[in-house]
Amino acid sequence: MIITISRQFAAGGSDVARRVAEALEWRVVDNELIDRVAARAGLPPEEVAQREERAPGFVERLARALARSAPELFLKPAESVPEPEEATLVRVTESVVAELAAEGRVVLVGRAGPAVLRGSHDALHVRLVAPLPTRLETAMTRLGLERKEAEQVLQETDADRGRYLKQHYGRDWEDATNYHLVLNTGALGLPEAADLIVACAKRRWPVTGQRLPLTAFQP
Repeated sequence: MIITISRQFAAGGSDVARRVAEALEWRVVDNELIDRVAARAGLPPEEVAQREERAPGFVERLARALARSAPELFLKPAESVPEPEEATLVRVTESVVAELAAEGRVVLVGRAGPAVLRGSHDALHVRLVAPLPTRLETAMTRLGLERKEAEQVLQETDADRGRYLKQHYGRDWEDATNYHLVLNTGALGLPEAADLIVACAKRRWPVTGQRLPLTAFQP
């Protein structure tokens, strides 16, 4: 049992995931996933705290560390492959996501969860969106940015998340059919969005532990 939360930047993904996890008494995994990948690569957690899927410099540092600490991932000796392709890092991330899904009772934020777990896991996939003005205000407040800077961060982050999913999984990040639920946190608010996810999860996974199918749909 796993809930994946895909989100536009500043749409409240981490906050909603935390609320859902608390209500269900599950575990929320946000930056912990990247911490797990970094641990396998021999990088300290602070190196990757708050990093996104393709933050500048992160993939390059992680790639070099992986080449040293996990040479079995590569076709050539680690010393001859100082800069492995991003695809290698994707495979490592996929293995960690699969482990989390196997552990169960997890709310996973980001990391292409719906694509990684498509059709083979008991999952509920959710996408969170919000109007641009709402997200801009959130980014400006939380990051202390001017409007133009916030606009740039939003555009670049969302574009990179979309690229990551398209490049490695051939999926359109904005295609609503890839998710069970698409919720507008700007219209609903974070508490109500979380409540809807919790209600859907309880319908899918009753207290008895017997699954009641949402639909035959497997995104």
